[in-house]
Amino acid sequence: MLRVENVSKDWKEFRIRDANFEVKKGEYFVILGPSGAGKTLLLEIIAGIFIPDSGRVFVEGVDVTFLPPEKRNLAYIPQNYALFPHMKVYDNIAYGLKLRKVPKNEIEKRVKEIAEILGISHLLHRKPKTLSGGEAQRVAIARALVLEPSLILLDEPFANLDVQTRARLIQEMKRWRKELSFTALHVTHSFEEAVSLGDRVGVMLNGRLIQTGEVREVFSKPKNEEVARFLGFENIIEGIAEGRVLRANGISIELPGEFKGKLRIGIRPEDIVISSEPIKTSARNEFKAKVLAVEDLGSLVRLTLGIGGIELRAFITRSSLVEMGIEEGSEVYLSFKATAIHVF
Repeated sequence: MLRVENVSKDWKEFRIRDANFEVKKGEYFVILGPSGAGKTLLLEIIAGIFIPDSGRVFVEGVDVTFLPPEKRNLAYIPQNYALFPHMKVYDNIAYGLKLRKVPKNEIEKRVKEIAEILGISHLLHRKPKTLSGGEAQRVAIARALVLEPSLILLDEPFANLDVQTRARLIQEMKRWRKELSFTALHVTHSFEEAVSLGDRVGVMLNGRLIQTGEVREVFSKPKNEEVARFLGFENIIEGIAEGRVLRANGISIELPGEFKGKLRIGIRPEDIVISSEPIKTSARNEFKAKVLAVEDLGSLVRLTLGIGGIELRAFITRSSLVEMGIEEGSEVYLSFKATAIHVF
């Protein structure tokens, strides 16, 4: 459906280097990366707002690299929604259809249909300035989908919404996709959006699309340490492997397989279990550790733990912290399964 081949572009402080990926018909593809990675610039190249310095963009097999936006049959939803403030919601949604000279009765039918599906029929007479963030986002999505484009491009679509509205819209987006069967390319820095919505995901760091694949595969098997750190593998340990054992800074860690020589492994903080007493579990990796730091993250607490010459980070709930009486300087027990270890 969409094919991006070796696309590169420098624009102000942003850059893209040799981006290659495909979005299949009916797929929801998410490009995930931190701010400044070049995600929006890539989306704008696909939309036709910018032309790449090199490379090609194909839509349904047609080279659209140098075509203007209106010739690409794509719908682009920018982060600020770009609704026309002087037009009512109905006219905002109908705008693209009017440009295409669709008959008036057909416009009315399609606007009402999409408004009904997205739950905004009661807003059609309103002006954008009277809408909440969630309502404005629904209108922007309706304006895109009513055109029945080959692909919709979404730039951080839920970034400006409060937590509850964002969670609700993510769930509604899943329903709309089932009902309308559209194809989407969605860029975001949110892991929640990638996991909840994506069929496949591409991780973009420093202008390069480093890894693409099914969401579960990418999150569980990052390609390299750079991707692993971005995806939450805060604990990276280097040591010497001898069979199923990694020796690092005076401790021995059981590995998920047989290895030999210098090795780096990653463990997510959420895969580490903390206890005030020795842990009775099937996990072979159990250590006594000293609490070096306690960081309050709201509902969770991040612990920095020292084992020999290694520091590990783990998450526990605030209630568990209080129950176990953990504070800086406390001694605790931690464990993690060999299967929770990712080997680079």
